[in-house]
Amino acid sequence: MKIRHLDLDEQEINSEHQTLGLPPIEYEVTHAKEHPILKLATYFVVATLVALTVYLAYRLFLGQHSQSGFELIGEALHNPLFWSALLVGLVAQVIDGALGMAYGITSSTFLLAFGAPPALASGATHLAEVFTTGVSGVSHLRLGNVNKKLFLSLVIPGIMGALLGTYILTSIDGKVLKPYITIYLLLMGLYVLSKAFRKFKIHHDINIKKIVPLAILGGFVDTTGGGGWGPVVTTSLVGAGHNPRTTIGSVNFAEFFLTIAVAAAFFSILDASVWVIVAGLVVGGLFAAPFAAYATKHFQTKTLLILVGTLISVVSLYNLYKLFA
Repeated sequence: MKIRHLDLDEQEINSEHQTLGLPPIEYEVTHAKEHPILKLATYFVVATLVALTVYLAYRLFLGQHSQSGFELIGEALHNPLFWSALLVGLVAQVIDGALGMAYGITSSTFLLAFGAPPALASGATHLAEVFTTGVSGVSHLRLGNVNKKLFLSLVIPGIMGALLGTYILTSIDGKVLKPYITIYLLLMGLYVLSKAFRKFKIHHDINIKKIVPLAILGGFVDTTGGGGWGPVVTTSLVGAGHNPRTTIGSVNFAEFFLTIAVAAAFFSILDASVWVIVAGLVVGGLFAAPFAAYATKHFQTKTLLILVGTLISVVSLYNLYKLFA
């Protein structure tokens, strides 16, 4: 017989559960940040983000370039590719910040529409996501939104699926893959749209045998399609009845480790032009944060699901039209 260790502290979150008729949250969930493995994971995330920031600043201002760092920044600001990526990053971050998913799918869909090859679209998206997923994941952990068992069940299989997708994406001609990836993005847009009209019941059991293949699939399609980890994994788990709060938090935290693995794999094969796109995506995302907060406050989840599903589907249909016209 399992002895449940419940968190019975006077917290707002337990009041919400009482209102919804749900059982109290277990201590292992509300205090997940105290677990040694998750503490180590947090330190790794913070150290990685600091190291990347220092490295990029060093390469920009002290690296061996024919131009100074400020001249390179000025050149990027006059590059139409930077402003296209900035617009994409802004739209993607508004959607992701308000909905909790679809940054990768939105970015890749629009980058493909602007004519970027699949490998470049996916690589740029994942390089930009390293920063957003790192901050998001640690925030979820600190707020008690991470389920340790679910996180550990997702992270290794997700990385394996993502690296497999990276190998396939970089081994096959982008022109051959582009129609299939566009069709996949269209299907994901329709899937997200369908979530607006489906109901689910919450349960608390975590079946690792079912979660591991889902994580592999999510990692694979996330890389080959430039996004899809959230829509595939989060919506599948929530649709199956898992607690939305801890599911979103655990999936977001696991996504950083998947993203850093994919970004490292892409790093050595992408040319210098990718950094202009990455810079645009990141800057656009920073400007989008207030708009995302506004959308979250004023729009219902169903409305946001309909908007993002429709947007991705329409752009994907446009991409298919351009491919076959």
